[in-house]
Amino acid sequence: MIKLTRLNGKTFTLNACFIEQVEELPDTTVTLISGKKIVVKESEAEVVERMIDFYKKIGLYAVQSKSERGSAHV
Repeated sequence: MIKLTRLNGKTFTLNACFIEQVEELPDTTVTLISGKKIVVKESEAEVVERMIDFYKKIGLYAVQSKSERGSAHV
C-alpha cells in the first residue's frame, strides 16, 4: 500500500498492485487496472518510487547487485 495525496489535500492509501499507469498530464494521473483515474499531488517519479518501495517490501521486486547483472551464466 502506498500513501498519496489528492489535489484537495486529503491523503489516501492505495494498493499499488492495482496501478496500471502513472503519467503527468500535467497533473499526475494514476490509472488503475479497473480504468479508474485518480489525480494526485505527487510527481510521477514520487509515485513510481513509492510503488517500487512497496514492491520490494512485499517481495515482488528483486534487487540485484551490479556483479549479479553482469555475470550471466549459460
